[in-house]
Amino acid sequence: MRFVSFSSGSCGNCYLLLGDQTGILIDAGVGIRRVKKELDNLHLGYDDISAILITHDHGDHIRSLGSFCKRVGAPVWTTRPLHEALLRHPFTRDWIGPFRQNLTPGVWNPVTEEFDVQYFIVPHDATQCVGYAIRCGEELFVLMTDMGHTTPESLRWASLATTVVVESNYDLDMLVGGDYPQELKDRISHGIGHLSNDACAQAIGAFMHPALRNLFLCHLSGNNNTPELAYESARAALEAAGVEPGTVNLRVLRRGIASPLLLL
Repeated sequence: MRFVSFSSGSCGNCYLLLGDQTGILIDAGVGIRRVKKELDNLHLGYDDISAILITHDHGDHIRSLGSFCKRVGAPVWTTRPLHEALLRHPFTRDWIGPFRQNLTPGVWNPVTEEFDVQYFIVPHDATQCVGYAIRCGEELFVLMTDMGHTTPESLRWASLATTVVVESNYDLDMLVGGDYPQELKDRISHGIGHLSNDACAQAIGAFMHPALRNLFLCHLSGNNNTPELAYESARAALEAAGVEPGTVNLRVLRRGIASPLLLL
């Protein structure tokens, strides 16, 4: 598998996971023209997107989904409650109808010839928010973002994965000492918002296992975190778990900046 992050954060979230012949776009919160430019740079195109997965119905994850439906025409896979929300959302209601494909809970859903998907619920203040376990051959890719706290199911999937993309949204001291209104600080930190660096580090300690090769930190706050703080917190968690330096590829996925095309 190969993976690229086009952007990760409240400015917009969009990722592409590629097999040998098919690809899955995960979230569509980045402008389609910018994604087209990044695809061109990688010698890829819209034809490489065979399916689209959506984690939840907040704008930074679905802002450009209507454009992707119109231009790419790939099926949009997610849960029934999320599809019902997308049918009402102004970003998607005019385009989503013909592309709906509901994921069946608790089983592997073959979304392309190469990729099978299961979803799991994570706590976030959206209509519904899901993480994804994506299987391709012997590889298992797990993405869990926008979650106020980890769940046993999310940790179980991560403990089986060869690649984990996990939220490391904020540094608690920066959030508490920052200028956000108290209501927003509470929304972020009180269980249905986002995962802090410390909570991400605790999760890493809980799900770390010998087969994990890649660990990518996503959805960093632009106001209450830095890539350096998130990276160091996760690095220390790996060290505390007894992981030899260099054994796990640890990377921060940046806001508004595409990653290289990563071989998983």
